[in-house]
Amino acid sequence: MSDYYEILGINKNASIQEIKQAFRNLAQKYHPDKKGGNAEKFREINEAYQTLSDAEKRKMYDQYGPAFNQAQAKGGFSGFDNFRDWASWAEAMKENGNKFDFGDFGFGNLGDLFENIFSRDEDSSFRGFRKKTKSPFQKQGKDIEIELAIDFREAVFGTEKEIKLEKYVKCDDCAGLGTEPGTKFNICPQCGGRGQILTSQNTFFGTFQTSSICPECRGQGKIPEKKCKKCQGKGRIKNLSKIKIKIPAGIGQGQTIKFFQQGEAGESGAISGDLYVTVLIRTDPEFIRQGNDIFSQKEISISQAILGDKIEIKTIDGFLKLKIPPGTSSGQSFKLKNKGIIYLSSFKNKIKERGDHIVKIKIKIPKNLTKKQKKLLEELKQEGL
Repeated sequence: MSDYYEILGINKNASIQEIKQAFRNLAQKYHPDKKGGNAEKFREINEAYQTLSDAEKRKMYDQYGPAFNQAQAKGGFSGFDNFRDWASWAEAMKENGNKFDFGDFGFGNLGDLFENIFSRDEDSSFRGFRKKTKSPFQKQGKDIEIELAIDFREAVFGTEKEIKLEKYVKCDDCAGLGTEPGTKFNICPQCGGRGQILTSQNTFFGTFQTSSICPECRGQGKIPEKKCKKCQGKGRIKNLSKIKIKIPAGIGQGQTIKFFQQGEAGESGAISGDLYVTVLIRTDPEFIRQGNDIFSQKEISISQAILGDKIEIKTIDGFLKLKIPPGTSSGQSFKLKNKGIIYLSSFKNKIKERGDHIVKIKIKIPKNLTKKQKKLLEELKQEGL
């Protein structure tokens, strides 16, 4: 594991303000939603920040380091004044995501044991040992992540899409239960219906009981009398599914939408995972989007620029009239307020806020002039125009 200070690019004497600033800078650079982002790097940055920004965790990290062998090098067990220090250290290691093996110290493999017995009350003050048991559970289905390309105008106004996914779905023969229709469930003989297997460990600190999910019934406490033939008792099958999803108006490039329980079905009737759709927006030949503003370009003649005129501008809402004042120069921009893209956050309010439409004027210079046009321009030239 890399050093947290190195990850944030700061020294060990950095103040909390320096830590926060370093985190902000790196988070903006590596956030997965940004172009060129890096999810793994962002995870490391966040992990380092969560530790170093907390005074107690930072003190523990500075004293023992990110792994157990670093604590041993500083004195091992003798580095702790009492058993309470042991508990605080073990919890800090767990919170920091460290894995360690107590086998080298003669206590056996207690990593899982400490994860169960070291805990804090809601007031964060250590109260001693508590047995932390796990309730029987069913394995939730996996999440699905996909990318979906849509047109510019579909992103502006919203759309509904039908997507096809090959995924695990609930078995329609057994309704996801895993048992053959017309048969029943029996109590699991391995766990006696508890869904858990209890094991005892004799340690330096005494005997502790830990629990694990029963491998036979997968935590259900019951098994089918006869497994469903179609899904082999798993309660799900792989199939091609059609899903209709709604893309909200104003969605931005690279934004992700979560569709609850539209991922893969879980085993034995467990809830489905979620579907995450990342939206990619195709470019438009007429409009450019920046945030919620729209930019376009309009050509006008020399005479229109000099004398002024009312011209027709194409917007996402249709055509509008724009007044060009006399003396308009090439490159000058005009703003059409509230003619841009709807803000997603504004849907919470009754009034839907929108960005603006910015029109950039380009003066068209004719290449081929008639004799009359040349004569008129010569006269204007002589007039100093």
